[in-house]
Amino acid sequence: MKGLRILVRILKQTGATRILLGFFVLYFLCALIIWLREPQIKTYGDGLWYCYAVITTIGFGDVIVTSHLSRVVSMILSSYAVLAIAIITGVVVNYYNQIVELKQSETITAVLDRLEHLPEMSKDELEELSRDVRSIRRKGRKC
Repeated sequence: MKGLRILVRILKQTGATRILLGFFVLYFLCALIIWLREPQIKTYGDGLWYCYAVITTIGFGDVIVTSHLSRVVSMILSSYAVLAIAIITGVVVNYYNQIVELKQSETITAVLDRLEHLPEMSKDELEELSRDVRSIRRKGRKC
């Protein structure tokens, strides 16, 4: 549940909620159009199920569309789904990377602040500073 709250906060802060909202509106609208247009799709729930199979690219095959309009609607929905998922994923990854960079920058700043007081440090404090510098250096090599 905490992860979902974090995701919602990230989406709100970055403005990606509009993309997600647009996606859901399109999803439900496409399900409605397909339900009204396709004779073999008997319920709105079947239309939702079909649209789910389209956007996840699973394509179970238990429900198919035959009309030209439904196929075009399916293409539009699947294209928008790929874009929306890619954008939202990119937003979340970018947000996470910025947090990691900020924490690393704060760590480096703290070490630099301690370096300013180098002449006043005890042997234990110097050893701790040396360990911190090695740790930062190792993290820098991993990136």
